[in-house]
Amino acid sequence: MPKQLSILAIALLSIFSSRAQDLTETNPNKEEKKSELEVVPKKIYVTNTIGDNDYPVIDGILDDPAWNLVEWGGDYIENQPDENTPPSYQTKFKILYDEKNLYIGVRCYDAEPDKIVRRLSRRDGFDGDWVEFNIDSYHDKRTAFSFTVTAAGVKGDEFISENGNNWDGSWNPIWYTKSHVDEEGWTAELRIPLSQLKFGDAEEQVWGLQSTRRFFREEERSLWQRKPVDQPGWVSEFGELHGLKNIEPQKQLEIQPYTVASGETYEAEDGNPFRDGNETDINFGLDAKIGITNDLTLDLTVNPDFGQVEADPSAIALDGFQIFFREQRPFFVENKNIFDFRVSRSEAGNTFGSDNVFYSRRIGRNPQGFPSTNTGEFVDQPDNTPIIGAAKFSGKTKDGWAIGVLESVTARRFADITDGQGNNRREQVEPLTNYFVGRLQKDFNERNSYIGGMFTAVNRDALTDNLSFLHRSAYTGGFDFKHQWNNRDWYVGGNINWSHVEGSTDAIQRTQESITHLFQREGADYLEVDPERTSLTGTGGNVQIGKVGDGHFRFESGGTWRSPELELNDIGFQRQSDDIRHYTWVGYRTLKPDSTFRRLGINYNHWTAWDFGGNHNYLQFNTNSWQNWKNNWFTNFGFNYAPIQYSNFALRGGPRLRNSPWMSFWNGINTDNRKKIRFNVFHNGRKAVDNSFRSYYIEAGFTYQPFNELRVSMYPSYNTNNDKLQFVNNLEANGNPVYLNGEIDQRTLSMSIRVNYTINPNLTVQYWGQPFISRGRYSNFKSVTDPLAKRFEDRFMQYEGAQINLVDGSYAVDENTDGNVDFTFGNPDFNFVQFRSNLVIRWEYIPGSEIFLVWSQDVSQSADPTAGLLTSLNDNIFGQTPQNIFLLKATYRFVF
Repeated sequence: MPKQLSILAIALLSIFSSRAQDLTETNPNKEEKKSELEVVPKKIYVTNTIGDNDYPVIDGILDDPAWNLVEWGGDYIENQPDENTPPSYQTKFKILYDEKNLYIGVRCYDAEPDKIVRRLSRRDGFDGDWVEFNIDSYHDKRTAFSFTVTAAGVKGDEFISENGNNWDGSWNPIWYTKSHVDEEGWTAELRIPLSQLKFGDAEEQVWGLQSTRRFFREEERSLWQRKPVDQPGWVSEFGELHGLKNIEPQKQLEIQPYTVASGETYEAEDGNPFRDGNETDINFGLDAKIGITNDLTLDLTVNPDFGQVEADPSAIALDGFQIFFREQRPFFVENKNIFDFRVSRSEAGNTFGSDNVFYSRRIGRNPQGFPSTNTGEFVDQPDNTPIIGAAKFSGKTKDGWAIGVLESVTARRFADITDGQGNNRREQVEPLTNYFVGRLQKDFNERNSYIGGMFTAVNRDALTDNLSFLHRSAYTGGFDFKHQWNNRDWYVGGNINWSHVEGSTDAIQRTQESITHLFQREGADYLEVDPERTSLTGTGGNVQIGKVGDGHFRFESGGTWRSPELELNDIGFQRQSDDIRHYTWVGYRTLKPDSTFRRLGINYNHWTAWDFGGNHNYLQFNTNSWQNWKNNWFTNFGFNYAPIQYSNFALRGGPRLRNSPWMSFWNGINTDNRKKIRFNVFHNGRKAVDNSFRSYYIEAGFTYQPFNELRVSMYPSYNTNNDKLQFVNNLEANGNPVYLNGEIDQRTLSMSIRVNYTINPNLTVQYWGQPFISRGRYSNFKSVTDPLAKRFEDRFMQYEGAQINLVDGSYAVDENTDGNVDFTFGNPDFNFVQFRSNLVIRWEYIPGSEIFLVWSQDVSQSADPTAGLLTSLNDNIFGQTPQNIFLLKATYRFVF
């Protein structure tokens, strides 16, 4: 074990043991004292069953006789902005049930009903006045089902996990609601089929219950069950729903077939039979949801279609690392929290928080292979890998077991090749691949603790020679845990994981030399590329302790590591390995509003990191603050200082490189988001103390809602990046390595445009468009000669005058000016222009069944780097022939 890892482990153990000693010896009565001061009585609502044919009609008007069978629940208490004070207006509700449904009727009082805000949006819009009910039908005090209805009748639904730290809006159950405005305020009725909830088989049930009302004009939240601001958790603090007797768990069975017709037009290529200007297709598939038990559900999909998904935003990465894009495909998004296993999540951040053992976008990815071609040949390279079928078995039992199993098979994929003269052939570019993910987690200690595990496997079939660079198989596993105490104010948790990949010697050498690992880098004598290896095994993990409740102050401290051999990217997401990192976060927040702020938070963070060779690579300090002002504006600002930073990756296999100390800032201003027009500005800047690099980014825009049905937003952004030591290439001259860098002047301009028109909550029109341009110009090329030199100018030798010349798009370098060219390299200047857009018409003609009409456009061009930004946009977007994709998709949801 490296010396630094040992020191980090001892330090963390010291923190844990000293904290435990403080809790047990220094103040042994702390928990008892808090219980006496902070216990909030649990409220109980008692429901009743209704007879046959007496169920209320869901029209939003509480005039059905059935509502007289139960009493009102009410006495809401304000939670935001001034906790534990009377709300502006009271709210009350009634709950009934029968053998198939749960019914909720709610009245939201308002003395000025003409001022009730009824903004329209599609499902999960959560705009305007609304009321919400959270139901912990498992009564596990960690997970719940959330149902929201707005005064405009828009419904929202989310699955809550991690005791309120995760709200999954992709959960789309079938339920029914209506709202109505009258002289006393507004009312709503909800009918929730019991098949959409998960619960046990006890004769008499107790469920967790919470209700939240948003009073939009004052941006006020009031709760049925009081929850102090400094009380951690959410689901664990619910009140209780009693009176549920003799209800039977419902086994869910839903089948949703789909059909999609598509057409594509684009600019034809002369002589290319694969690019004749248009393509058409029709496809069919099936999704199914089968309740194995009331607790556990089997999701199936055959030939899934993800055509209506919005395109990824444009982005360029000059550091060589992959870019993380969020998952948008419904099959993988729904219940994704069960399969979430982040390597190093932390409150402090700056710990590669996107790294995850499971990254679902690996399934159905773009084919990874490319065929070898001869001059004059044309290639039809497939854009994606079809998913033949996938199954997902998931849920949580009443005993606290969370279970998730995902199995998916993607098809073998071929590229078609022709010379246009009748000579045709095919080459495999993606093998038949099986993906497996298994997840298990168990609650115990009265739901205050859990321990879990995860295992993944990727197996590829019959790899051809041109695909031998892929791993034949890849396995990852690990376990995670969390323990909370002192009424959940304190916690300790973390995870440990491992990876094992197998493949040909070429595949494993490629992995060792990839930017994630760089075993070949000069000076890393603790690493060595072994060209004979056919497998690689690594480990990673995270351990932390923190406090999240009981007063103004919170903190978290911990450590995370990734061994040089850790490799998750076959089915996970990982940027880099060979990192040992310690982090600490301390935060202060106000608990009550004052004459200036509704809420205020101040934070401090620091991070420090080593590699497994014992090199101290990183030290950074941060302080930041956020403010929610009395007028409901939000602002934030922060400052960073990094006195130490070295990079093992900047020279892409070259030696460790010193980066100069730097400072940065960020600042954001958001006006009141309740207004019909609101403005947002965010900017940040970064600069080395010796001016060796500097960058600045600004995004400013507005959202305008002229009337309830229409919302328009426009957010342009501009980014500058000036780096005097930007990597270009690794070359060789006269038998010696050349770590070629240059000074880059990069300008990036983009603008995100959205238009949402809601005809009614079930019929919406949405448009998104983004013009994007990023231009980079290189100059002052240099070779890194002393990468660890303290003074910036001593780290390299710059080519000047007769040493370097640009001829026909390539640079020729004569280092010693003896008239002989030592090496050449292509001009790295670039100018990438892109315009992407989506127009989606969505009609949910009956609950759960939809029709989509989609029009997508894409224009991507390489422009002249010497041209101006706006000129390049005009010349390479307007007047060009775009790629147009038209989709018509229809689904019907059968519920049995």
